[in-house]
Formats: sequence, C-alpha cells, structure tokens
Amino acid sequence: MSRTRYGRYVDGPDPLAPPVDLAEALEAIGEEVMSGRSPERAMREFLRRGGRAQQGLDDLARRVAERRREILQRHHLDGTMQEVRELLDQAVLAERKQLARDLDDDARFAEMRIGNLPQSTAAAVSELSDYPWRSSDAREAYEQIKDLLGRELLDQRFAGLKQALEGATDEDRKRINEMLDDLNNLLEAHRSGEPTDDLFRDFMDKHGDFFPENPQSIDELMDALAQRSAAAQRMLNSMTPEQRAELMALSQQAFGSPDLVNQLGRLDDNLRALRPGEDWDGSERFEGDQGLGLGDGTGAVQDLAELDDLAEALAQSYAGARLDDVDLDQLARQLGPEAAVDARTLAELERALRNSGYLRRTSDGQLTLSPKAMRQLGKALLRDVADRMSARPGQRDQRQAGAAGEPSGASREWAFGDTQPWDVTRTVTNAVLRTASADGADPATPTRGPGSGSRLSGIRLDLRDVEVAETESRTRAAVALLADTSFSMAMDGRWVPMKRTALALHHLIRTRFRGDHLELIGFGRTARTMDIEELTALDALWDKGTNLHHALLLANRHFRRHPNAQPVLLVVTDGEPTSHLTSSGETWFSYPPSSLTVACTIRELEAAGRLGARTTFFRLGEDPGLARFVDQMARRVDGRVVAPELDDLGAAVIGSYLGDRGPSAYGSPGGYQSMWGWGERGSWV
Repeated sequence: MSRTRYGRYVDGPDPLAPPVDLAEALEAIGEEVMSGRSPERAMREFLRRGGRAQQGLDDLARRVAERRREILQRHHLDGTMQEVRELLDQAVLAERKQLARDLDDDARFAEMRIGNLPQSTAAAVSELSDYPWRSSDAREAYEQIKDLLGRELLDQRFAGLKQALEGATDEDRKRINEMLDDLNNLLEAHRSGEPTDDLFRDFMDKHGDFFPENPQSIDELMDALAQRSAAAQRMLNSMTPEQRAELMALSQQAFGSPDLVNQLGRLDDNLRALRPGEDWDGSERFEGDQGLGLGDGTGAVQDLAELDDLAEALAQSYAGARLDDVDLDQLARQLGPEAAVDARTLAELERALRNSGYLRRTSDGQLTLSPKAMRQLGKALLRDVADRMSARPGQRDQRQAGAAGEPSGASREWAFGDTQPWDVTRTVTNAVLRTASADGADPATPTRGPGSGSRLSGIRLDLRDVEVAETESRTRAAVALLADTSFSMAMDGRWVPMKRTALALHHLIRTRFRGDHLELIGFGRTARTMDIEELTALDALWDKGTNLHHALLLANRHFRRHPNAQPVLLVVTDGEPTSHLTSSGETWFSYPPSSLTVACTIRELEAAGRLGARTTFFRLGEDPGLARFVDQMARRVDGRVVAPELDDLGAAVIGSYLGDRGPSAYGSPGGYQSMWGWGERGSWV
C-alpha cells in the first residue's frame, strides 16, 4: 500500500496564497498623505510598520539586529585553541604516565623535556613536533592536533570540509593539496588574462566534489571563495594579537607540515587580487563564552556579513531602494522561512501598489495619489462615517439614493429592506452568467426547447443575481464646504479629520448625488477653491489669519452659478475671522479680530442667507470667544451650530448635508435631519 506525504511548499511563492489586500495599505497611506507626507514616504512608512496581520520591515530589522547581537554575545573565537590545549594536555598526561613506568635514563630525560614545555600552546606543540612518543595514546592525541588544525584551516575556506575530512587518510590529504594547487593555477591564469573556460571545466570535472554549491562559471567560483576567504580574514582581525600569533604558529603544524598553510596563503592572495571589493579589513567583537573553531568562527563572521546586508536592504535608506533587493534566501537562513514569507508579501504589496494605478508620477517626477486611489479612500471614509452614524441609538444606515427620484443610471446589489425597483436587464444577465459559469456552457450560444438541452430553460433567479436601480432625489444642491486651513488646525490635530471629512463628502456626492455641485474652499489668510486632490495633499503652512469673509465670497459666487439648486453652506473652523478682503482686493489682517473684519464677514454671510443657503457651522475647539461669535452668526441666518468631537466631524458634516440638501426621500424637508439625530438646539446628539 503506497503512502503519500505532504510538506510545506518551498519552491517560491505559495501559488494558493490569496492576493495581497491593498485596502488597509491604501487607507494608511491616505492618512499619512493627508497629514502632510508624500505618497512615496507614506508607502515606505506603511511597509516599515506593517499591517494588522502582517509584519513590517521594522519587525524584520529588529529580528536581524537581535540575531546579530546573539551571535556576538554567545560566542568567542578561541574554540580551536581550547580544543588544541585539551588534546595537548591529554597527550602530555598519557606520556607522563608511560614515562613513570619506564625506568631507563632516556625516560628521565624525556620527563625533563615534558616538564619544561613552554606555557604557550603553539610553542609547546612546535616543541613536541620531533618528540619520540612512548605512549600510543599520547601519540594519537598529538596526531589529532595536527589533523584538527588542518581540517579547521580548510574549513575556513571550504565550508563543511572539517566534518568531511574527519578520519582522512594520507591519500585524502594528497588530493586536498592537489586540488589547492590546481585551484591556484586556475586563479593565477585568470589574473593574467588567459582564457580559462576550458581550464574551469577541467577543474570542476576533476575536483567538483569539493564544491557542493556547484558553480557554473569561474566568476561564481571566485565569488563563493572570496566571500568565505574574506570572512576568514575578518575573523582573524577580530582576534587579539596574542590569539593571532598563537594561531599562526600552530598553523605550521597543520597536517604535520607548513605546505597547507602555504597553499592557503597563496589562495588568499589570488582571491584578494581578484575580488578587492570584498571586506578584507573588517572585524567583530565576540564577547560570549561558547568557543568557536576556525571554520565555525568563519561561518559566524559570514552570518554577521549576511545580517549586515539584510539590515541595509531592510532599512531601504539608499537611493532607488526596492523590497526586491532583500535576499529571501539569506533571510530564510538567518531568521527562518516565515520571515522570508513576510518579506516576500511586503515586496508583493509594494509591487501591487506601484502597478495597481493607485500611485502615479507627475510630470516633475513626484509620486501622487491617483483619482482611483482617491475614490477608494473616499469609499472607505464614507463607510466609516456611515458606521458611526448608524451606530447611534435609534439610527440605521439608509441605503436609498432617493426613492421618489429619477434613475441615476447606476445599479447595485439588492440588500434586505431595499424598496427600489429592480434593474431587470442586469438581474437577468447576472443569472445567465452565473448559470453558464456553473455548468461550463457558453451563454452566447443558447439552444431552445427542453428536448434540445436548452440552457435558458435551466436558468433560475437567485437573490445574488438581483440588482436594484439607484435613483437620485429630484432636488439638486449647490454645496460649499468651507474648510479652515489656518495653522491652528494643524497645530491642534484637526488637519487630518478636516481632510477626511472633505474626502468623504466628495465621494458621497460623486457616487450618490451626482446632480449636486460641490465646491471645496480652503481659507487661511486668504481663501481659494481647490479640487479634492489638492486639498488632500495640502501641507500645513504657518499662515496667520482666518479669512472667512473671502471664503463666503467664493461660496456665494458658487451659489449664483447654480441658481436652480438648493444652496448648502457648511463651515468648518476653529477660530474667529481675523482677516478680510478690502475693496482693492488686498488682505487685511488684525488680531484680535477687528470690528471691520467681523462686519465684512457678517455682510457676506447674510448675502448667502438671502440666496437661500442653509447654513451649518462646525465649531472645533472650546474657545469661548469662538463659541459666542459662531452662535451669533448662526442666529443671523437661522443656521445651526454643531460642536462635534474630531472623530465625529465627518458624520456631523455629512449628516448636515443630507438634512439641508432639500426635500428628502423620506417625504419631508427635515427627513434626513431627524433620521441622523439632530438635537433641538442644533448640537450633535
């Protein structure tokens, strides 16, 4: 009976993984843009922080830093010296025991020689190189020292050879020397400019089993060797001068002769000349208590170099940085496969943001939010406003776009409670497409009659197919949203809520009340009309002055351009008017507010009242002077004053717009007002 075993999919990205969700990223980027950051920087900030269920670059960079710190704090580089010292002590102890049993004079001289060994491990090993060992155990321990040194030196340049050569014979050592000689000849030929393609192929045919990474060209071979050799040099640089001197002296005893050290020195010289860009002069400070041998120490230094490369790639602080620069194989080696999956997801998210049409470059090369992104942001903000409004006691989210109005030409999926007429054409089309996709048939070539396998006769309507026709109220509105853009709005944290409100209102009018005319007017020291993209990207400037007079002039001009529409005036401000336009068109500024500025502002507000504008002031902040002024202004034109919390500003503005735009779908001019919860004195409840 055969069995099938399944494991984790490791061959690239998961083919069954869902596509990345851009909604959360776009919302976060929009918030950053509205607070004054550029879209490029906002995207970088989101990728750094990550999402609700997604690790960001900062999390990965923190784990890289922790891994680096762990390597340095756990290990030290004296592991080979400690192992050699232990083997030397074993050899000396075994020899002393043997000499104690021997009674000849030569044994006494040998005891004196053993007893006078230098304190230096390297000097003691060198002193015993020609010692005639009497104990077989002592001789074996000393031979292990020479074998260990040889394997460690090779493991520094060729990872894994320490284990592979354990118990190696003289024939194996001969093969090693032959490989090193051929390798140096190949590299020296390449240094001199000779053609080396054939030499490389011959070399790999003969010695390829020493290179499990299987390089496909001499450049790949040199890259792998140079990275390891440079790491070995950095490891030596990280040792104390005393440790380096001991190691150099010990290295002469590798495999019982200096031949191996000479070949490896020749290899290092060739690689340094061929790859001068590698870091040959760096060093690290290991402070732990776990000793590392030469090979493992070199591997640790290589790990540190990989972690440094990852830290730089994850920081994304260099020009032209992209998340595709992060080496996922390195990340998986250092932090595990889950970290590589997180980095791959972030790279896909970055790629999707750049390719989805949400970001676009202007003629001057600046990255901006596209109209598509503005629509998506407006939709999300409007949904948030609807949630806040429908969450209040006694209220619900009304989905009607004007039940007694004219068809807008748009339709949407039916939802429980809808009373709009069905869009029959789209409903039937949905049913046909759903049925055709279910049985694999082509809906464009139906057959007739039940006997001929009619597909049309098998169509059944489902609630999922039903679409209702949206309608617009017959009343048109000319809406002017006057948004205070003085510096106090940004200084007191009201900048982003103001922009969110404008974007949500803009989206509502563009999608549900297409016949209404919206004018966005920002007023600081002066006022000007703006499109939604300009207002969303507006930076906070140190602009003294609140020129409500100028803003009302622009609003009244907007109302006069649309004489058949109901004027709706919405004013969001956190300060009394401190500037106005003179008859010559210049700006007059005075703080505290002058009586002339107040008189000009009131005169223009009353002009809006004579045009029939329904006016609502949205007072931000608790300034008593502002409260008195706004209350007096509202009474002059029979308007309302709302003092919402910042989080409720959008709901307050949109609720006022729905109540003021004219006869509603609910049968009375105040239908929206009562539905959205206006209090008796005009404050938000």
